[in-house]
Amino acid sequence: MSAGADGRKAGRGRRVILWRHGQTAWNVERRFQGTTDVELTETGIGQARRAARLLASLKPDAIVASDLKRAANTAAELAALTDLDVTHDEGLRETYAGVWQGLTHREIIARHGEEYAAWKRGEPVRRGGGELESEVADRAAPVVLRHAEKLPEDGTLVVVSHGGTIRTTIGRLLGLESQHWESLGGLSNCCWSVLGEGARGWRLLEHNAGTLPEPVLGDDD
Repeated sequence: MSAGADGRKAGRGRRVILWRHGQTAWNVERRFQGTTDVELTETGIGQARRAARLLASLKPDAIVASDLKRAANTAAELAALTDLDVTHDEGLRETYAGVWQGLTHREIIARHGEEYAAWKRGEPVRRGGGELESEVADRAAPVVLRHAEKLPEDGTLVVVSHGGTIRTTIGRLLGLESQHWESLGGLSNCCWSVLGEGARGWRLLEHNAGTLPEPVLGDDD
């Protein structure tokens, strides 16, 4: 397929770019943030600005973001370059994790080791007494779909959210069973994953990317 004058691939279908927020101090300290409203660091702001320049070149049609500051401020960097308004939706917040929130990775393992191990095995666990991953997907995936349905043909939606929420949303949209969502792996700060609309539903085109998506050339196109 040939690309149009604006760089878009003709007939490629809708795309959803799920973009994780920039770095926070709690990320550096490996503290579980959950729904705690932690600000971006200066490094995180710089990450957002760099990534926004790349994502702006994809000419997104809409931006929707979690209302937590780290995601909202990341989204604002892209909005400034594209002149798009950002729709904020609390359905895109990170997983609420109760007493885990504010604890470091080491503290969680020390205090809640069995719960942590069960979660890593793919069992349904209310980490810290909070949400199940399936409940996060129940609230986040419909937000993404609702905004994706508003896109023009071949349009692009940027969703600015959080690592755990993005992983569960991708898993849900791909139709994976919840015990397999962990196999998707995590996202680095200000990296993104790309879902493309295919004949049989959504497909994962890029995961944990920090550069512009490249077309797939060859037998699997």
